[in-house]
Amino acid sequence: MKLTLIRHATLLVEMNDKKILVDPMLSPKGAMEPVQNASNNWPIPMTSLPLTEQELGNLLATADAILVTHTHRDHWDDEAQKRVPKDKLLFCQPEDEAKLKAQGFTQVQPIKDKHNWGELHFSRTEGRHGTGDIGMKMGPVSGFVLQAPGHRLYVAGDTIWCKEVQQALQAYHPDVVVVNAGAAQFLQGDPITMTGEDLLQVMKAAPTARLVAVHMDTVNHCVLTRSKLNTFLSKQQLADRCLVPADGESIYF
Repeated sequence: MKLTLIRHATLLVEMNDKKILVDPMLSPKGAMEPVQNASNNWPIPMTSLPLTEQELGNLLATADAILVTHTHRDHWDDEAQKRVPKDKLLFCQPEDEAKLKAQGFTQVQPIKDKHNWGELHFSRTEGRHGTGDIGMKMGPVSGFVLQAPGHRLYVAGDTIWCKEVQQALQAYHPDVVVVNAGAAQFLQGDPITMTGEDLLQVMKAAPTARLVAVHMDTVNHCVLTRSKLNTFLSKQQLADRCLVPADGESIYF
């Protein structure tokens, strides 16, 4: 299994001879307005894609499917809607099926619970995109467990540490967990994606799993940077358990 972080939560999963592009945000650097009610007003994305135009075109052409965990613009932006071929297979949560079809996509496959795609098996998991009223306003989000012979990958999606994540870890015993870190936060309320402390809880609940932390250094309300997370992990002596890839970096399992 090979994971390549493109940028933010955009991830290429190569598993069981399939290429799945997760949560494509494809806008050029600074092309979108910043997230409002945040501690700064930096336009997003704050970094460029680590791909040439030709490489991006090849990536979209050769991907066997797209997995959209939810349709917030930092996971599925206007540029992705324009660039992804309309007949590309799109996996999504049921709540986003109508929206994706309305955008012109013809091969939308919602996953309510489980779905088999050849020898690749999908299971949808729940999560919480924040706490209290903010968590409710953020709308539904999903994670997905991808299982193939010899591999179990849990893409947790935009969630904080919560009982739903704990239940997913207990139910599926993943070998690798991709966590959306960044500790994204508005001026009010608690973080809406995972903090360093949340990652500790994931590691305690899944003591044999390797973590891959993404969702940093790209969107202005994500206050936990790679540098801060690496320092935190080093102090906890857990840097070997949680990998923090750079944009464009590939990891093999």
